[in-house]
Amino acid sequence: MESKMKVEDALIVGAGPIGLACAVSAVRRGLDPLVIDAGPLGASIVRYPIGMRFFTTPERLEIGGHPFVCHGAKPTREEALKYYRAVARAEGLRVRPYTRLVTAERRDPHLVGTVRHRLGEASVACRRLVLATGYFERPNRLGVPGEDLPHVTHYFDEAHLGFGLDVVVVGGKNSAVEAALELFRAGARVTLVHRRAEFARTVKYWLRPDIENRIAAGEIAAHRGAEVVEITERDVAVRTAAGATVRIPADRVYALTGFQPDFDLFRRIGIALDPETGRPALDPGTLETDVPGIFMAGSITAGRAISEVFIENGRHDGEKIFGDRTERAEADQRYAASYRPPGE
Repeated sequence: MESKMKVEDALIVGAGPIGLACAVSAVRRGLDPLVIDAGPLGASIVRYPIGMRFFTTPERLEIGGHPFVCHGAKPTREEALKYYRAVARAEGLRVRPYTRLVTAERRDPHLVGTVRHRLGEASVACRRLVLATGYFERPNRLGVPGEDLPHVTHYFDEAHLGFGLDVVVVGGKNSAVEAALELFRAGARVTLVHRRAEFARTVKYWLRPDIENRIAAGEIAAHRGAEVVEITERDVAVRTAAGATVRIPADRVYALTGFQPDFDLFRRIGIALDPETGRPALDPGTLETDVPGIFMAGSITAGRAISEVFIENGRHDGEKIFGDRTERAEADQRYAASYRPPGE
């Protein structure tokens, strides 16, 4: 049965910018990769807030040499989605959205992945398996009762939806701080809850004084050094730094506590992970893991340190995976040239 199965040149898991860039690298070498994603094309960008503007300029988001033209100095979420759709069309990429990789194993001479889609499960044989799954699909959960109530989300959507409502934002990094400020300016009554006494050092330099001033003025309420212990349909119970428990009215709750790669998937496949950092065992030159024929690209190569790799530097990983030694060296140089430390 398996001998009659079509064998794909490469199965690329993840149809975000990095996965698409890997597919373009494969196509440029005469291969015909199949790209799948558990969500839509560009799922991570789809999850960005409506109208969000990138922190970087368009040329640093380009893949495959396709110019990224936008109206302003920096592109919006909507412009990025349009751009990556256009690249997929121009390159003739075969993309199957809403198709999730469940596991994979080597059945010599090929790899066989089990995928799940709307109609059930299927097997896909391939010569190379490239994981470019990112991390945006797996939020860091609070682990408290009520976290799955319908008015609770781990993704910030649109500040307008909070007008006239009591809104609790949980977190202390850029996404939480920016959401709290936007909600406040859209007319929400905002309370920010952060488990540490201070905001993360990586909070953008123009956001930090803004949020501190809003808190000092009493325009945004804040509980720092505090922990959420329960969420109900009406409120959020918070244990304060002093050890008291207070209940904060909440019509909407944004638990913006970060994300992590799908380590469970990697373990099922057999990839060795560092127990502390979650970094996979892989060849830095080719990005091949310790499972022959399986490669990783983008942020997941850094384990839990997801802020080390962005679109700007991860977009060259396909050259390492599909290129020769010279191309891999050039990809390393582009990576070094495009890297910017978090917060810059």
